[in-house]
Amino acid sequence: MNIAPDTKDWTWVLDTACAECGFDTRQPSRADLAPLADRVGDEWLSAMRSVPSVTERPEPTVWSPLEYACHVRDVFALATYRVALMTSVDDPLFENWDQDATAIDADYPSQDPALVASELVQRAAEFSVALSGVTDDEWKRPGRRGDGAVFTVESFARYLLHDPIHHLTDVTRRRWA
Repeated sequence: MNIAPDTKDWTWVLDTACAECGFDTRQPSRADLAPLADRVGDEWLSAMRSVPSVTERPEPTVWSPLEYACHVRDVFALATYRVALMTSVDDPLFENWDQDATAIDADYPSQDPALVASELVQRAAEFSVALSGVTDDEWKRPGRRGDGAVFTVESFARYLLHDPIHHLTDVTRRRWA
């Protein structure tokens, strides 16, 4: 696929606004997190309908809008699962997810753009529903990644929402507003 694996530790977005996309994970209230997931899904649907050549990479080493959309769809699905895990299991350790291997194994470039857009909106809505169901006591429940990163349900939701917003910026070249 000619894409270099992303090995960056993106957890810094919990402490400062992202200079590249403009999103500040600290800004939305807890109550705004679920509606924000729906908004992001809608923005992605709009982008997939309006970006010309969704299957073409802007450069050989940069994902196409379709590949980014596949990734975002899968991120939302994984996030929904992890929120459910964090609210039902004490301090779960998340299985490692290799996003680059998933892109290759799922053959992101050959997926149907219309289907991916629809699935992305559905996964964003499922994440929104999961966040809407989090009780006051559950927002502080912990979960851990294998690399040592520790999250609460709240910090995980904020961290997660940066990913689709950031990639929307990659695709549309518009900073988040």
